[in-house]
Amino acid sequence: MSILDRFRLDGKRLFITGGSRGLGREMALAIADAGADVVLVGRELESLEATAADIRKLGREATPLVGDVGRVEECEAICRRVLDEHGPVDILINNVGGRRINVPLEEQSLEQWRQILDLNLTSAFLCMKVIGGAMVARRKGGRVINVASISGMIANRSIGGRSYETAKAAVIQLTRAAAADWAPHGVTVNAICPGGFMTAPNVRWASEHPEVIANFREQIPAGDFGQPEDLGPLAVYLASDASRYMTGAALVIDGGYTLW
Repeated sequence: MSILDRFRLDGKRLFITGGSRGLGREMALAIADAGADVVLVGRELESLEATAADIRKLGREATPLVGDVGRVEECEAICRRVLDEHGPVDILINNVGGRRINVPLEEQSLEQWRQILDLNLTSAFLCMKVIGGAMVARRKGGRVINVASISGMIANRSIGGRSYETAKAAVIQLTRAAAADWAPHGVTVNAICPGGFMTAPNVRWASEHPEVIANFREQIPAGDFGQPEDLGPLAVYLASDASRYMTGAALVIDGGYTLW
């Protein structure tokens, strides 16, 4: 057997949140290219359909679902629908998230705090509870990949909305705790911690707060931001048998930003 065969995902099914654009889209495409069928959820039908069409061009099944997993009640309902109508799920990627606000800690409202934690942390918890829990109960193993951030390890410069750093740090610890619990069941749980990537939200930040983005870029040893497709190979590795013995890891992909 070729070593590359261990990266194949034929016969597997992925469920990914925020899978229609940016990092989520590229991870979904990469995993489909490795052989898996994909169920993807997002808030906009047009971008979901576009990504689903590109997945089908790779010869895989693609099921787009419109929904907002940042809303607690909607998130759990979506997960149960996925299992009922499209299960079983072999690979879960909790990708949805974002900072969304630039508000100093002392001015941030409790409502804003909860919204950002629900978007980044509670959504991951609920998907793990329902989808990951089904993997454990099924007794055939599985892969959970949580998209955290280097912001869960550091405080970003010149920006507010510290609920984002807090939520991503919690995602990393949730990853470790669940990995310990689920390892005996053959379900691995790992986190990807991206640095600066020029996704649509960061393009918007660049137009609204160019000094923040320029300062960030200057601190990257590799000299520039990453591209969303850079995450595809790492996602395939974590989803495949090649990462069988890795669990509880938080893998940084940031062009060296956190080395300073």
